[in-house]
Amino acid sequence: MHEEFAGEVMKRVQAGFTLIELMIVVAIIGILAAVALPAYQNYTIRSRVAELMLQTSAFKTSVSEKVFNDGTLASAGVGLTVAITGKVAGGSVMDTGTITVMGANTSTSVGTSVTIILSPVISGGKVIWSCSTVSPIQHKYVPQSCRH
Repeated sequence: MHEEFAGEVMKRVQAGFTLIELMIVVAIIGILAAVALPAYQNYTIRSRVAELMLQTSAFKTSVSEKVFNDGTLASAGVGLTVAITGKVAGGSVMDTGTITVMGANTSTSVGTSVTIILSPVISGGKVIWSCSTVSPIQHKYVPQSCRH
């Protein structure tokens, strides 16, 4: 008789999940998705903005070479033009070497409006670059070196 009771208990244990338990699991998954989706979107925009920053490296090199040859920033950006390619939706290079690049709120660009300004300064014979954005709202999308 003891074996029959043990068999009944095993049958009840293997019955499966109740509706309440399944609803709790679905609610937990929904909460996790609600938190994870915005974080993932920010991550993808930040990775695209990093690509945007990478596309400025050729301009930074050209400006640095001009400063090395002339010893001044006066005409360091003359002749440099920002082309709309890759993640770059627009931009310019000023005669003083300041580089401005923009990402747009499109699927082919970075996914949000971001404008990054790279400003050169000569210090000890070297070109030091400072990075900033147009608005504080954009700080969460730029690399750590641009957040100040």
